[in-house]
Amino acid sequence: MLKAEFCSYLLKFKLPSGTSRGVLNDKPTWFIKLWNSDNPFVFGIGECSPIKGLSRDPIDKVDQKLKEVCAKINELDSVDLKNFPCIKFGLEIAINDLKNGGNKTIFNNSFSKGETSIKINGLIWMDTKEKMLKSIGSKIKEGFNCLKLKIGAINFNDEIELIKLIRNEFSLSDLEIRVDANGAFKKEEAMKKIDQLSKFHLHSIEQPIAPNQHEELTKICTKSAIPIALDEELISISEKKEKDDLLKQINPTYIILKPSLLGGLKATNQWIDLAKKYDIGWWMTSALESNIGLNAIAQFTAQYSNPLPQGLGTGKIYNNNLPSFLHLNGDLLSINRTINWDTRSLPF
Repeated sequence: MLKAEFCSYLLKFKLPSGTSRGVLNDKPTWFIKLWNSDNPFVFGIGECSPIKGLSRDPIDKVDQKLKEVCAKINELDSVDLKNFPCIKFGLEIAINDLKNGGNKTIFNNSFSKGETSIKINGLIWMDTKEKMLKSIGSKIKEGFNCLKLKIGAINFNDEIELIKLIRNEFSLSDLEIRVDANGAFKKEEAMKKIDQLSKFHLHSIEQPIAPNQHEELTKICTKSAIPIALDEELISISEKKEKDDLLKQINPTYIILKPSLLGGLKATNQWIDLAKKYDIGWWMTSALESNIGLNAIAQFTAQYSNPLPQGLGTGKIYNNNLPSFLHLNGDLLSINRTINWDTRSLPF
């Protein structure tokens, strides 16, 4: 018989992290632990990691719902998780981990065995122009040749100047630049700003306008000189037909996949299948999870032959992240199985 328990955990950023929705200093997350009653020493751990103001999950009700999940762990079909995508994700991880022996193997593949690596992009948080430029320099020295810049929070002219400085020093063949507006552009000004950005040969721009403006976004995707990637646009959609209709109408170049926010691994796989149907590219991105969630997303990503740099570079952003066997060498994320992953610090 399965048993379950959960605990909450407050992740603390090393540095305040700026987004278009504000500056983050810490982030709550929850861990769920599963084991069989006849062998409590082998257990799986999953992470339920919503983001306030972005996730569908009602964050003030996550504790209550997790209590219900743990009480009914052997009859999960009776638990309504429609509005709790982060819990669906956490359960999938914990179940897979337990099935594979409780050693943080979510999928058996060459990546999880430590034989291959995943190329990732370098993430540049919103900050002052000077601090962002310093961060960019550090990432390039570390060996990244694909950078993702979060824009939309500081003066747009400063952002243009920043990108211009980068492009003057690094050509398109030397450095790929992605930008993420997090829906910050007003629909009336979006095309003008995209036109200004297009001079710098950007790989893509994520979510230029706020979600649920499908007609406007369709026009932008049709006219934009920069490939458009959908991100927040996907989060509120759970039914397959709605997903299909969205991609068919808007026809973006890329979609960005965050399993914690989309309802888990199975729900994310559905997006991947539909993207293939419409010849839309995709890459995976972690959504500020701890190393528990990041490890699962990385192993899930490795199930696919996707050559694009993935957005999985969040493992070092917290002071109190869980030590893990994830290893970053330049822009290559891998697993070092010689490292023992100790989770005894969790307050179960």
